[in-house]
Amino acid sequence: MTEVSRTDDSFHVFDTTLRDGAQREGINLTVADKLAIARYLDEFGVGFIEGGWPGANPRDTEFFARAAAELDLRHARLVAFGATRRAGGKAAEDPQLAALVASGAPVVTLVAKAHDRHVELALRTTLDENLEMVRDSVEFLRAQGRRVFIDCEHFFDGYRANREYALAVVRTAHQAGADVVVLCDTNGGMLPAGVRETVADVLAVTGARLGIHAQDDTGCAVANTLAAVDAGATHVQCTANGYGERVGNANLFPVVGALEIKYDRRVLPEGRLAEMTRLSHAIAEVVNLTPSTHQPYVGYSAFAHKAGLHASAIKVDPDLYQHIDPERVGNTMRMLVSDMAGRASVELKGKELGYDLSSDRDLAGRVVAKVKEQENLGYTYESADASFELLLRDEVRGGRERFYTLESWRTISEQGPNGFTGNEATVKLWAKGERRVATGEGNGPVNALDQALRTALEGIYPPLARFELVDYKVRILEGQHGTGSKTRVLIESTDGTSTWSTVGVADNVVAASWLALEDAYTYGLIRAGLEPTD
Repeated sequence: MTEVSRTDDSFHVFDTTLRDGAQREGINLTVADKLAIARYLDEFGVGFIEGGWPGANPRDTEFFARAAAELDLRHARLVAFGATRRAGGKAAEDPQLAALVASGAPVVTLVAKAHDRHVELALRTTLDENLEMVRDSVEFLRAQGRRVFIDCEHFFDGYRANREYALAVVRTAHQAGADVVVLCDTNGGMLPAGVRETVADVLAVTGARLGIHAQDDTGCAVANTLAAVDAGATHVQCTANGYGERVGNANLFPVVGALEIKYDRRVLPEGRLAEMTRLSHAIAEVVNLTPSTHQPYVGYSAFAHKAGLHASAIKVDPDLYQHIDPERVGNTMRMLVSDMAGRASVELKGKELGYDLSSDRDLAGRVVAKVKEQENLGYTYESADASFELLLRDEVRGGRERFYTLESWRTISEQGPNGFTGNEATVKLWAKGERRVATGEGNGPVNALDQALRTALEGIYPPLARFELVDYKVRILEGQHGTGSKTRVLIESTDGTSTWSTVGVADNVVAASWLALEDAYTYGLIRAGLEPTD
């Protein structure tokens, strides 16, 4: 593991995804996962990566052992997490402090109690002994050549309950040699004004270098982090995508985005900000959680515009409804086409798809009218760009161009003994002047239809062999009740290199699925460079 010294130590971006973020419900990281995320975080350019608690569990101990051999960190320093020594003992004889040293991490974060009630009830020791635990632990680790940060757990609650004692913990850590004393909003109950006032007071009274660790239980973790920076904190603790216990931690990406763009403070290496969206999504893939589409800066919808009023303004100047150029954080602007769309929305969306509609007001008007007509029937195009592009192409070319002409399709579902179920579909169609009849079996009627259509067409259109349905969503629309309701189906398809989404609406789920499948096949073949023949 290569340790890289940073010439500018004046501000720290400290990531705790591998430790605090991993406490989120639904996240269970393997050592390989942790190594992968550490590489992404280092690529992003954070200054410190907290890897876990060596000695407390075998997985974290293994992580630090493998990190020494397998991680070549270019920007970040690896941090081991632990606690102050046990009450009544000595730091030099404490086994968990010895494990922190043995981890090889050049930096150690120690959690310390800063709330008098927690000292007496949780640690079951005296207030003076707790201060001695802090002093002894920091001095021991410093003597072992480690840089030490102190996390003052429940600091803000402790400050309100007993200001003098909370300040005494900060002073003790600072005087013992802790580089940074981190004020932790462990319960996540603070608001920005209170954070700003408290941090300013602690800084003025103690002179310690201060950091902030904010949980998001009030939805203010990012705001609280920035409020602490406003008050003089120069160390921010965050997690990728806001992962963490309960509702999560301060989200690394909005915090860094605000510091770099709004505060004009360089906290990342040159060019790394533009990788933010990609790395956010890459980390989400490792932890196996769907990326939040509405996450600031990096969400798929962060720069998506739906209202016609917005589109009209963006057509003149994108900055009128965007706080930054999305390319600065590696994201893109998207225009959503819906029943709220006007000509400006359609023109911008058309331009995004490679169609210039600005010189043909009649065409743009027809597309707007068609969209509103279709959405009145239950279609939605904001989540089905491929179907919208086919609609637009139809209007430009004066009608739907097809790769085949359908004669009929049908599905059969049967229930046999012992729970056996079978699904079969038959498709009859004409393609390139040839009548083709094909059957398919599947684990449901839609899958059977997909197999039958493939069988009918793959010999004529070889690119179909690469197509795969990767997502399938069904929505029952308002109208009639229960099984008599109208159905909307959204299908996501891929050819192995890109994905596209299509929509179908009908009175039953199979018919709606067929319409979405037809669009998916048609769009995919056009993307493959083939021209419709029927």
